[in-house]
Amino acid sequence: MSAEKPRAKAAGRPAHLSLDAIIAAAEHIVQTEGAGKLSMRHLANELDSAPMALYYHVRNKDELLLLLMEAQARRIPRPELPEDPRERLIAVSVTLYELLADRLWIVQVVAGGDLIAPSALWFVEEMISATVDYGHTLEHAVYIYRTIWFTIVGDLIIRANGKQRRDRATGPTYEDQVVAGLMSGTHPRLAAVADRWAELNGRDTHRQGLTAVIDGLLRSEETVEGR
Repeated sequence: MSAEKPRAKAAGRPAHLSLDAIIAAAEHIVQTEGAGKLSMRHLANELDSAPMALYYHVRNKDELLLLLMEAQARRIPRPELPEDPRERLIAVSVTLYELLADRLWIVQVVAGGDLIAPSALWFVEEMISATVDYGHTLEHAVYIYRTIWFTIVGDLIIRANGKQRRDRATGPTYEDQVVAGLMSGTHPRLAAVADRWAELNGRDTHRQGLTAVIDGLLRSEETVEGR
């Protein structure tokens, strides 16, 4: 009697894959390698699966990134916030900065397109609401929120890129070398801090910086015009 032929697998979703497993594997990639390294092929290799099998669960990389960000946003607890509008705006902004600093892959994603996690929009609501409660119009509050947002994202991107360069460097970075070579006759202020340039640039001053930016914005006149 001849051996029985193995039964063909039924068409449909692969049994060993689940959306939760896909999200967990994708989260591991973006946390350890960055959002730029996430691809359906790389993810399939991580899961020991065929790339096409992933498309039973997610349409494309953008949908996967949205699911990742939404999963992260839902795990973030909402803190108790101060009643004072200025203090509330500072608290929300600092909280947002620190959460993103621990999840730099999200900064890479939001800086590159229009992807956003709906469950994270309470940050935006609180920031705009605090600004309106301070006395600004809704339109000006949006301008203030956007300026704070750009400050947060810009600071984190610059810090992350600078850290990568310094981690790769075997000695002083090119920037440090240029500043160290400046003459007091042409650049007296820079020359005076040249030997401390790397240390001063490396300081974590996000709380003081955001507070200063917010105080300046709250005192600003509502003369911003779109172009």
